[in-house]
Amino acid sequence: MTKKHAAPQADDAALLGPAQVRELAERLEVRPTKQWGQNFVVDANTVRKIVRVAGVGPDDVVVEVGPGLGSLTLALLPVVKSVTAVEVDPRLAGALEQTVRSLQPDNVDRLRLVAADALTVTKLPGADPTALVANLPYNISVPVVLSFLQQFPSIERVLVMVQLEVAERLAAKPGSKIYGVPSLKAAWYADVELAGRVGRNVFWPAPNVDSGLVSMRRRKPPKTTASREEVFRCIDAAFLQRRKTLRGALASWAGSPDRAEEALVTAGVDPRTRGEQLDITTFARIAEARPTGAAAEPRVRRRRHQD
Repeated sequence: MTKKHAAPQADDAALLGPAQVRELAERLEVRPTKQWGQNFVVDANTVRKIVRVAGVGPDDVVVEVGPGLGSLTLALLPVVKSVTAVEVDPRLAGALEQTVRSLQPDNVDRLRLVAADALTVTKLPGADPTALVANLPYNISVPVVLSFLQQFPSIERVLVMVQLEVAERLAAKPGSKIYGVPSLKAAWYADVELAGRVGRNVFWPAPNVDSGLVSMRRRKPPKTTASREEVFRCIDAAFLQRRKTLRGALASWAGSPDRAEEALVTAGVDPRTRGEQLDITTFARIAEARPTGAAAEPRVRRRRHQD
């Protein structure tokens, strides 16, 4: 018989406050860097809210990317079965276990550490993760979310705190001015919602922008004979020059404007349509209708937040 954890006690757990965060950073000689997008949460109520909105419980194996000094980790550990923390900064990775041991000694066995760049992680120790819960560095937030959803099909729920602009883009719906590549690629994996806003004053150092909470619930991708890679190439091409109609925007992807029109008509899409008007299911139909012998993958410029 599987041993069950006691009822969650997140509200009573020892968490980090502003003074403790600064003391830890000073002792570790950590100076938050823009390179790794480090902004440490100093407000206990914020991490409690993240755990609550994430909806995780005693049966969940949570992966946390960028635990930093441990503010969110300490809020998760009393509630879930285990936390696998992926941290790129070797000093922070080395200190996290000691922080948990000093504040929550009964929960240290629930913590697993992975000292690595999250974008290179393809395997995790222990049981398969069921949820991704994290305060993500702004500069890698979208790639990390998409990578973990792809690499770990066992992840059913995601709750991440990211830059508000990124949160709004991820959760945007067709027809919105900010709807684009992140919105569509996230929608391939999950239903996505903006789950709240977070002010900049809960961080140290305070960033120049507010943050947003993004909630994702995994569902099956659209039914299509096209591969995920092919659908994503179609999306990338459609938004490379988003002012163009799809007949023009997909020309290099399909092989020519005429071939793009052929694929669009086959998929039941008006060639004069623009990409921001279509949902992920429609893009899957277009990718499926790509003419055989079409040109190679179009060269896509990398943009900030992949949009």
